[in-house]
Amino acid sequence: MKIISGYRGGQFIKVPKTIKVRPTTGKSKEGIFNILNNNFDFENLKVLDLFSGTGNISYEFESRGANVTSIDNNINTIKFLKKESNDLKLDIYAVKSDVFSYIKKTNQNFDIIFADPPYNFLKSEYINIINIIFKKNLLKIDGIFLLEHSSQNDFLNHDNFYEIRKYGGCFFSFFKNINV
Repeated sequence: MKIISGYRGGQFIKVPKTIKVRPTTGKSKEGIFNILNNNFDFENLKVLDLFSGTGNISYEFESRGANVTSIDNNINTIKFLKKESNDLKLDIYAVKSDVFSYIKKTNQNFDIIFADPPYNFLKSEYINIINIIFKKNLLKIDGIFLLEHSSQNDFLNHDNFYEIRKYGGCFFSFFKNINV
């Protein structure tokens, strides 16, 4: 795994084989960050990384200047993320929590929310995450919610959907808070 850009750009992060996760591919990550670069100045953005796993997306955001909160329910990935963040002097706030519990309880709002749930999620679980984010106004005005998912799901009919991108076998649906 490699951080693409920012002050830690080019830094490799070796994930132990004992951590069984499916990180966002380098090609996909580069594609979505190219899109986000056209819409945001990352310096001091508030970013929420849901289902953060080893922190692949979190490292990228923080390296570019964002303030990142990472949420995952796996204690091993959270420990790894905290250790790597500390070793690389990255300021990432990592929390071991169930994602649904976290987004229901938090009263913060964010410029960008990224979610990469397990691909075996049911469509109803994806919809539940989307709906909670928008009902609780977790996105700031002009914020983006970015959801990674498989080809088996689409969210084209959701009120807040505005764009989909495909990189390899990964799909990324973009949502905006259009009711603000």
